[in-house]
Amino acid sequence: MTQPAGMTAMSKEMQDCVEACMTCHNVCEETMSACMQMGGQAQMQIMRALMDCSETTRMCADMMMRRSPLSAEMCAMCARACDMCAEACMAMPDDDQMMRCAESCRRCAEMCRAMAGASM
Repeated sequence: MTQPAGMTAMSKEMQDCVEACMTCHNVCEETMSACMQMGGQAQMQIMRALMDCSETTRMCADMMMRRSPLSAEMCAMCARACDMCAEACMAMPDDDQMMRCAESCRRCAEMCRAMAGASM
């Protein structure tokens, strides 16, 4: 794929961060679906954190891909949403899907924190 005129290629770090964001978005969506199937066991706090994280990671990836001047701030917010979601998922440590989600959130948060401090 060719880059539009005036657009520089994304760095490897930015590509990895976009991928981590999209993976986290997908895992959050899968986890929300699993929570809905659980019924009454899924706490509203967890569902809110999953929704916030899912939307934030998707938006963050989109903004990095289009080289938005707000990307660094969005990455910082995304890292915060991912941290909150990982913490919420840890409330159900015996649930494999919740632990998979927490792990994905932690990885995404770490990468977004690094991108928030990088010049994009």
